[in-house]
Amino acid sequence: MEALKSAWQRFWQEEDGLGTLEILLIIAVLLIIAIAFRKWITKWMESLFNDASKEIKDSKNVNIDDSKLGTP
Repeated sequence: MEALKSAWQRFWQEEDGLGTLEILLIIAVLLIIAIAFRKWITKWMESLFNDASKEIKDSKNVNIDDSKLGTP
């Protein structure tokens, strides 16, 4: 137990340890935000994919008049 405590103290005192801790805290905050807004994010992503799918389907149904393209 004492070895773990001393390792934690060394980790805390080193600058690399603080950088790692900052990154872990940022990741934790981002995860908490994602979990809190997961329903809204899911609806937003579904809306994006549905809109993209609709645009693709609409673009396939467009009739192009070849005479207006200027082909020889």
